[in-house]
Amino acid sequence: MNILRFTDLCASGQASGQRVFIRADLNVPQDDAGQITEDTRIRASVPCIQMALAAGAAVMVTSHLGRPTEGEFKPEDSLAPVAARLGELLGREVPLIADWVGGVSVAPGQVVLLENCRVNKGEKKNNEDLSRQMAALCDIYVNDAFGTAHRAEATTHGIAKFAKIACAGPLLSAEIDALNAALGAPKRPLVAIVAGSKVSTKLTILKSLSAKVDQLIVGGGIANTFMLAAGLPIGKSLAEADLVGDAKAVIDLMAARGASVPIPSDVVTAKAFAADAPATTKASSEVAADDMILDIGPQTATQLAAVLNGAGTIVWNGPVGVFEFDAFAHGTETIAKAVAESSAFSIAGGGDTLAAIAKYGIEKQVSYISTGGGAFLEVLEGKTLPAFEVLMQRAASA
Repeated sequence: MNILRFTDLCASGQASGQRVFIRADLNVPQDDAGQITEDTRIRASVPCIQMALAAGAAVMVTSHLGRPTEGEFKPEDSLAPVAARLGELLGREVPLIADWVGGVSVAPGQVVLLENCRVNKGEKKNNEDLSRQMAALCDIYVNDAFGTAHRAEATTHGIAKFAKIACAGPLLSAEIDALNAALGAPKRPLVAIVAGSKVSTKLTILKSLSAKVDQLIVGGGIANTFMLAAGLPIGKSLAEADLVGDAKAVIDLMAARGASVPIPSDVVTAKAFAADAPATTKASSEVAADDMILDIGPQTATQLAAVLNGAGTIVWNGPVGVFEFDAFAHGTETIAKAVAESSAFSIAGGGDTLAAIAKYGIEKQVSYISTGGGAFLEVLEGKTLPAFEVLMQRAASA
């Protein structure tokens, strides 16, 4: 993929004294009190910012956080907790600037954080006027937000069209390199783990993967829908009965290639969705009408771990159970440890996946941890992401 890289600009001295606008992905989970509960994305953004500061640039960083209403800033939408954490990681104060579209004052060697970009009217619709205003703030635009690369928004796409120079930051560049290495000519078997609450949100991806992977491991509510497709009872578990036909189609497509979608042989159930609900392990065929499936069973977990142990490439998106509740975390823990212990090239992505990786302390044993969820899977699906496309266009015209 031919793109201009910020690393090269810094190495050649082109960033010195320049106004650098970095679109980062600082969209981190928070608790009800607004405290950050997992900061992987903030830590992943630091190298690009440090690179720009070391190059002597005047640095502006922005990101979205949550789902604010455009033009209606609320305190809970603020990047203030992010600014505080970023300051700790950088070892310096990071001022938070509101109402920044009309102009930003920042000197070379300084860094500021620009308030939640999705509060700006026109951000999500990639408004041209907004994009041009933001492009006027900088000499170099750096996209280092892989997690939003699949969205054509003003800070991820529009600004890149109009900035003097548009390039990829080190994190985005690393994502591109890792995905190309894994998916361009993956070492077989290629195993994908796709989990989540709904088949509908990942149906297109599941269908696409069915033509590419050797094993497709499904988990969470998605697995429940596939269990229905296999004729198994799921009680009152989360599922999408209207998509059973689509799940069957995926199973059939895989089978036609000699590949498979392993269906859980045992599950962990509860009568209520609660951390303290008594957990019961039972065969998949014995799920009662009032049961909720909250995890895969130990037999299934062991079988899937063996699949992962024999993989050549692993792509992981999503926990296979309600791992936030200890009683229903065994399946995800087993999967995580299997990924960590496998000799396969492994890529993991998605917010819940990052949380599971952090919980089980396997960060250093996963070959590459992606900061993207939807973008990660869309690349796997074979789509050209808008952020990639515009950077390639700019590189071609440079």
